[in-house]
Amino acid sequence: MTDHQERDTPWRLCWPTAQGRVARARLKTHPEDFRVDETLDRDTLMGHAGEHVCLYLEKTGDNTEYVARQLARIAGCRPLDIGFCGLKDRHAVTRQWFSLHRPGREGEDPDLVAAVASHWPVLAQGRAVRKLRRGEHAGNRFVIVLRDIEGDRAAIEEALNTLGRRGAPNYFGPQRFGHQGSNLTRALALDPDALKRRRGSSRNRRDKTHSERVMYFSAARAWLFNAVLAARVEAGHWDRCLEGEPAPPERAPTGPLWGDGGTLAEGPQGELERAVVARHPGFERLFSATRMAPERRPLVVRPEALAWRWREDAALEVEFRLRPGQYATTLLSDIFELEDMSLGRHNE
Repeated sequence: MTDHQERDTPWRLCWPTAQGRVARARLKTHPEDFRVDETLDRDTLMGHAGEHVCLYLEKTGDNTEYVARQLARIAGCRPLDIGFCGLKDRHAVTRQWFSLHRPGREGEDPDLVAAVASHWPVLAQGRAVRKLRRGEHAGNRFVIVLRDIEGDRAAIEEALNTLGRRGAPNYFGPQRFGHQGSNLTRALALDPDALKRRRGSSRNRRDKTHSERVMYFSAARAWLFNAVLAARVEAGHWDRCLEGEPAPPERAPTGPLWGDGGTLAEGPQGELERAVVARHPGFERLFSATRMAPERRPLVVRPEALAWRWREDAALEVEFRLRPGQYATTLLSDIFELEDMSLGRHNE
């Protein structure tokens, strides 16, 4: 999001960087410029037996939830019988796993695979004893092409080296917050008790309304995390633990996923986190009225196996792996001012 776009919304949606941006580039000029391969621990999750058919699909121009709905239609099952590990970008070439609940119908698997393959390439298949769940994958491998780059090559390569060594602030991506922060505005209007109720004239309407409430609530939680992380980036201690950090064994710094009771941090870190959230009393009231327990999220995103090459067309191809819940655009935005060409093309 540009500074001009942010002026049109009351929400802060541009966050401070750790390095400072050294170049400009265009992202997603073509779907093939953004490739994502989801990786699973197949030995743990999948084999040749179980009630769930698992299919590894390649898709272009379709988002994950749309594909899940279509798979339910093709398989003749309910949408909630379709499982997947994460939401993947529409304007990209993505490969990911889906599970379909088909107990006792192993003999029909070839026909199902053929029906699905008429819509999307099926790259692999198997069966699992349980449904695939969010965040259950090992991670994602990205191959991203940046075009029309404006900046010094030496400075870009130095910044990439630093990025691979130090990482970047682990912000939630802007897609969480809706167009110009619309999900955040809706979150402020939520009735906290409604998150625990399911009223309506039909089951489908109940499920849709509840899912929307959860999405808005999740957006508010993610935005508060970003606000705390931004304060720590500005203070220069985003990548190290502070006193009061409820750190995991590896002593990696974390930030709050706010809940009832606020934060798990204590001492100076807890004071900092509470002070940031106190600037947003509407969200503070929303979380205090729920029963959601506070959680933590790493403040640092570190790419694995980061590599890059300059292509003959002067584009830059960057490859790396990330853990679940981490955003490739967040990582690259620490050193590039990115223009997402898919947004202008589709007005989204």
